[in-house]
Amino acid sequence: MTAYVTEFSVRDRARDLSRVEAFIELNSFERPTLVLDTDVVTDNFHALQAGLGHARIHYAVKANPAPEIIDTLVALGSHFDAASRGEIELCLSRGAPASHISFGNTVKRASDIAFAHRAGVTLFAADSDEELAKIAAHAPGAQVYIRLIVEASEADWPLSRKFGCDRAMALELLDRAVDLGLEPVGFSFHVGSQTRRASMWAPTLDEVAGTWEAARAAGHDLHLLNIGGGFPAFYGEVIEAPTPYAASVISMVRDRFGDVEVMAEPGRGMVANAGAIAAEVMLVSRKSDSDLHRWVYLDIGKFSGLAETIDEAIRYQCATDRDHEATGPCVLAGPSCDSADVLYEKTPVQLPVGLTAGDRVVIRNCGAYTSSYASVGFNGFPPLDVVVL
Repeated sequence: MTAYVTEFSVRDRARDLSRVEAFIELNSFERPTLVLDTDVVTDNFHALQAGLGHARIHYAVKANPAPEIIDTLVALGSHFDAASRGEIELCLSRGAPASHISFGNTVKRASDIAFAHRAGVTLFAADSDEELAKIAAHAPGAQVYIRLIVEASEADWPLSRKFGCDRAMALELLDRAVDLGLEPVGFSFHVGSQTRRASMWAPTLDEVAGTWEAARAAGHDLHLLNIGGGFPAFYGEVIEAPTPYAASVISMVRDRFGDVEVMAEPGRGMVANAGAIAAEVMLVSRKSDSDLHRWVYLDIGKFSGLAETIDEAIRYQCATDRDHEATGPCVLAGPSCDSADVLYEKTPVQLPVGLTAGDRVVIRNCGAYTSSYASVGFNGFPPLDVVVL
């Protein structure tokens, strides 16, 4: 086991480093390592809750399932959105009450529905007739919410095709749930991950409100609106602070839906800025003497934690010990033998001209969707190590 230096002052350096970056600066790492600060998670929870008011936070466990993060949020009274049996088991094992867990994946194995029901989970998502039938068979009498497809997303990482159903089908599914002995309680949707401004929610909320009113007109006494995630993190473009952002979203919800029960599922907005990755430059090269851009290869890539660089959707910010030097554009790539393992090429990254193999690169705001996306051993490169402060 690697021994780490942990005696350090949080704010005693010229660059006013965060606790995470101060820890990275004082330690060496044998392979790419995600360092997390649960104090930041606590701050984020309080900031989001202050804006969300009476809305209930269900942390999206998939964003980062580190047990220490779950422990922190259980102690704060958070609820949890689980996408699998494994995530339910994790939350239960860390002391979360089953009543605080929703099974939010609309594609569930029948045996996992049965497990969740036996464990005491009572709230399930669905977006199809067959999924409702599975829930009715294995979690009889459960509460269900129907996930809607929403088309009006301005998010950096849209989530509008794989999950959800349209208005007509949603109304049919509410009827079907009643016929199956389930309790349909409302709708869910996802505005899209990394929705940078609260104002971007307005068209989606208008769309969902129309379906909500149609359902009530059809006789369904809905009372729960699951607004999903979308709460952003800083990746270089300006975002609103979490409290006013969440307050603006809730204000728009209240204007359209009145005093309904609201649950939110922040993931990225809860944990992204709680972590940074310590990486290393493996090679700096050019493809020809006339190549306009250097290629900088890191020891971490798409298959070992940086999957969200697909289509350059999430643009992580990098810091090096050479940031005082002149910079130039480069293509940033991972280490594997897969040609898809290129992080940023369409929009090159500005990195120090003197960067060379062995230099450290700190990738900031990587607490979300990195360790949970890391593959196991592709090309022999190990998944992320995780250190929690």
